Amino acid sequence: MQTQLDRDLARIMDGLTGPDGMFALSSQRRYDRDLPVIAAAPPSLPAYFAHFCEQHGDREFVVDGACRLTFRDAYRQARMVAGGLVEGHGLQKGERVGIAARNSASWVIAYMAVLMAGGCAVLLNGFWSGEELVHGIDLVGCRYVLADRARADRIAGHPHGAQILPLLHDCPPLEGLASLLANGGGADTPLPDIAGDDIANVLFTSGSTGVSKGAWSDHRAVVQGTFNYLAQSVMVLTLLTMRGEGPAEGSQPIALVNVPLFHVTGEIPVLLQSFALGRRLVIMGKWDAVEAMRLIEREKVTYFVGVPLMSFEIATHPDRDKFDLSSCVTFAAGGAPRPVEHVDRIRKALPHAFPVLGYGLTETNAVGCGNFNENYLAKPGSTGAPSRPLVDMAILDDAGNPLPQGQVGEVAIRSIANFQGYWDNPEATAAAVTPDGYFRTGDLGYLDPENYLFIVDRKKDIIIRGGENISCIEVEDAIYTHPCVAEASVFGLPHELYGEVPVAVYLAKPGCSATEDELRAFLKEHIAAFKVPVKLWEVADPLPRLGTEKVDKRSLRERYGKQWPAAT
Repeated sequence: MQTQLDRDLARIMDGLTGPDGMFALSSQRRYDRDLPVIAAAPPSLPAYFAHFCEQHGDREFVVDGACRLTFRDAYRQARMVAGGLVEGHGLQKGERVGIAARNSASWVIAYMAVLMAGGCAVLLNGFWSGEELVHGIDLVGCRYVLADRARADRIAGHPHGAQILPLLHDCPPLEGLASLLANGGGADTPLPDIAGDDIANVLFTSGSTGVSKGAWSDHRAVVQGTFNYLAQSVMVLTLLTMRGEGPAEGSQPIALVNVPLFHVTGEIPVLLQSFALGRRLVIMGKWDAVEAMRLIEREKVTYFVGVPLMSFEIATHPDRDKFDLSSCVTFAAGGAPRPVEHVDRIRKALPHAFPVLGYGLTETNAVGCGNFNENYLAKPGSTGAPSRPLVDMAILDDAGNPLPQGQVGEVAIRSIANFQGYWDNPEATAAAVTPDGYFRTGDLGYLDPENYLFIVDRKKDIIIRGGENISCIEVEDAIYTHPCVAEASVFGLPHELYGEVPVAVYLAKPGCSATEDELRAFLKEHIAAFKVPVKLWEVADPLPRLGTEKVDKRSLRERYGKQWPAAT
C-alpha cells in the first residue's frame, strides 16, 4: 500500500510536469519511440551554464579553501579559459580533453571551459594507476589532458598520444589553469555553437570483461539527466514547504563536495544540479570525516552526499558531538548499497536529519531511483521508486522480456538521459542496450507492489567498494601477470565501512615463491590501490571448478567468508 508520502510526492510531481508546470514534458524520438523530455531544459551545457550563472550572479558558488567564487566569477573565468583552448590551443569541436585531477575550484572551471569550447570532457578516474590513466587517454583519443602534479607523475613514463597541460590546485583558478591561457585567446574568442546531439562527455565504467569502457553521452542526455534530478529536488522542497519544514525564504542551499567530481554522482546530481539550484559547493580535496564535520559547521552545509561509508563514518565518529552539524538536514548516499543497519544508526545519531538513497549508473547519467525520508526508514533495503519524470524501469529476463511485478530479473532503465554507447565498442553497446532502448544494468532485482526497487544481487562480476566499481576479471588479470601465479580468483566479501572489499585466492607455480606481501606490492605497481585485494589467501591445491571449467567462486566465497571475520 502506498504511504501518504508516496501520494503527496506523486501529486506534486503531477503538477510540476503538467502542461503549465515548471517541468512540463515534450518528447524526443529515439529507439523508434517517443521518450519524454523536460521542455524547459536548455539544449546544451554551455547554454545551461550561461543561463543559471546569470540568474544567480553574485551568489557564492564554489568554496575551495581560501578561494571563493560567485556564479558570475565562475562563468567569467570559464569563458576566458574556453577562449584559450579554442584560440591558443586550436581545440576543435568534439575533440576529447581529459581531466585527471582531484576536486578543486580549478577542476570545476576546467570542466566548464572544455564544454564551452566545444570539447568533450573526458573524466579520468583520479585513483587510477599510470597504466590505467593512459588506457583511458588512448581509448578515446584525448588530444589534451589537464593533469595535476600527482596524476601527471603517474602518467609520466607511459607512452600515450595526448599533450599534458598542468592543472594546479590551492590557487585562483586562472592561475591554476594558466597553461590553457598561455598561447592566447580569452573572453572575446568566438566559441562554437553546441547542440543537444553534440558529444558532451566520456566517463569510465568497469565492466565484467575487466577492461574499462568509455561511456559517452551527448549534451541532451546530460542536461536532461540533470533536470530530472532538479525535478526531484523541487518535488521534495515543495513537500517540505507544505509541511512547514522547508528552508527559510531566500536561504541558499549548501553542499559539501566530498565525492570525486570525475564520478557521475559528483558530476551530475552534485556539480551540475547546483547551477540550477543556486547551491554553494564546499569542496574537499580528499575525504576526512573530521574535516567534513568542521566544514559542515563553518559553512553551514545543508546537504551531504557521498558513498554510504562517509555518512556512516560521521554518524559513528567519536568526535561527532564536538561539532554543530544541525544545519545539515540531508545525508544522501549513492554509488553503492547502504547496509540496512546503517540507516537506523544514522537516523539515531543525527536525529535532525534524514538519510536518503539514490540509485543510478554511469550509463544512465546517474538517473535511476530515489528513496526519501520516512519511506527510506520504512524500506531501508530498497533503492526507491523510479525517478520521475523521465525514468522508465523494467525487470527483464535473459531474453530481454519484461517480468511481472515481484519476480527477480535484470534491472533495466530507459530514458532520454541514457548514454549513447561505449566508445569505439559497438559490441559492448549492443550487449548492454536492448533494441527498444533499455540499458541492462547488470543488477538483479524486483519491484514491489508500490513499484519500489529491491536489488538482490549482481549479474556482472563486479565488486563495489565504497562506491568504486572493481572488475574481478581486471584484478585477476593483474595477478596473473605475476610470473609465479598459476591460478587466481578474486571476489568480494562484506565490510562494515566499505560495503564489500576485494579478496583473492591464488595458487603459486611449482618451485616459485609469491607471498601475500610480495603479490600485494606487485599489484600496487599495476592497478589502483582501491582494487588491490585486502586479503590474499595462498592455497596448495588447484582452485575448485564448475562443469564449465570456470572457477567456482560461490564455493570460494562461502569457504573464505567463514574465515573472513577472523581475517579482519
